[in-house]
Amino acid sequence: MEVEAVIVSDSEGLIIAGEKRKDVDIELVSVLTSIVNPVLERMRNEFSFKKFGNTSFDTEDHRLLFISVDEERILSLVLNHMASPEKLSPYGLFLAEKTAQILSAEEGDLIQLSVPNFEFEVENVDRLKNQLYQMDLTTKGEYRFKFVILGDHEVGKTSIIRRFVEKKFSEDYRATIGLNILTHNFEFFGNEIGVTLYDLGAQKFFRRFRKVYYSGAQAAFIVFDLSKRESFNNVLNWYRELKEFTTDEEIPIVLVGNKSDLSEERQVFYQEGVKQANKISDKEIIKLSYIETSALTGENIEDAFNLISFHYVMKSKEIEDERRSELLYEKISSIIKKKIVFTLSFVADNTMWSPGLQIIGDIKKLGDQTLVRDYEDEQVYQYPNGLITKQHVYSAADDVSSSDGVFCIFDARDKEHVDPQWKEIIIKIIENSKDKGVVLIGIRATESTSWSQILEELNVDDQLENRTIDLFFFRIGTAFRLDIFDQLESMLSVIDDKY
Repeated sequence: MEVEAVIVSDSEGLIIAGEKRKDVDIELVSVLTSIVNPVLERMRNEFSFKKFGNTSFDTEDHRLLFISVDEERILSLVLNHMASPEKLSPYGLFLAEKTAQILSAEEGDLIQLSVPNFEFEVENVDRLKNQLYQMDLTTKGEYRFKFVILGDHEVGKTSIIRRFVEKKFSEDYRATIGLNILTHNFEFFGNEIGVTLYDLGAQKFFRRFRKVYYSGAQAAFIVFDLSKRESFNNVLNWYRELKEFTTDEEIPIVLVGNKSDLSEERQVFYQEGVKQANKISDKEIIKLSYIETSALTGENIEDAFNLISFHYVMKSKEIEDERRSELLYEKISSIIKKKIVFTLSFVADNTMWSPGLQIIGDIKKLGDQTLVRDYEDEQVYQYPNGLITKQHVYSAADDVSSSDGVFCIFDARDKEHVDPQWKEIIIKIIENSKDKGVVLIGIRATESTSWSQILEELNVDDQLENRTIDLFFFRIGTAFRLDIFDQLESMLSVIDDKY
């Protein structure tokens, strides 16, 4: 077992509920929970719905995963030292959701406690090894995708869709004639999901038409009937057809065992479903998840759609991040060809939170970074290609003399006036920046914040008169990560043009 304890506590570390193995010190986790809560609070603020955040770090014997249940309560997972937080985070998110439902439940509320089996390995992503902050700084998004549901006839594909979209179940079976299309919108962890559901007729006669229906599919359910082994045996055939008729070989897929309510008629058991999903995953690039549902009772229906949405949203964000990371990598490579050594500095209020540095650290093509200096107010990382990144706290803002670019971030949300210290920090950066350097000042602001007032209060034109540097201010809105991506690309373009 990778999970050794599950604990729910409040922001002060008071334990509300928990289960553990005998060798896990719950009190230690409780103390760590109270320590980590300020970081989670900062992370929650990256989300417009301000509910969830997570982070993880290692102790000598365990890996600890903390997930916000709401503004006041935290779910803590104690993992063994070899466990993968990336792999277990999806489980944690669903556990946090179930916990929140229990804590806020009223009399008569129905809570489905079964957690879907994800059974997939999240691709390893290089992260800054010296940072507690590990969760992607992403914001609420809107996602629309075409979703095909396939499998033998009479396995319950249409019933699953009707249960999800209409909250109804019909006892009368009617085979789908070729194709049934429905659209549905729902919310998943603050993201607005819109799906166009393609319910594909299973009869062989329709196969010649299905190629058209598959075109453009971005996610899929392969459904079988738990009470009919033949439908389970045909799963591989449906998977091969999906691969044959879709151009994207890595679309998210969930294997669904339906009719779990027919327990006495069950012919396919849970571990067989997991094994089949793993069997396909081992042979292909795509990782399949497995879940069991009942369209009759509604069991796990919403979780099944949440699961496919999780896969799709993460894949979409991964693709977008990779595209943007490629742009940054190309700019950095171009600069290094001209300069040999290229240094970027990132200035923030503490070393645990530096989103610009995190974005650079997540560019896989840069290779592994080496921590070459680790002080309380400064960390320095070196990459094989000649890139050097530095992280400074505000008090060390004057130590940027060797940097070609400096990115400093402030948080002005819910402030009538900027902190007077900010202008002093900017002046320090200007005075100590190298010639031809570029300084980027990012300021987090709400829609009600007066941008012109911020710029007026941070006016440093006098300090720039005799300097040969470029200074740019930019506003960071709700599209937090995208704003920083775009501005980093602009900064790198300016530096590139200078050489």
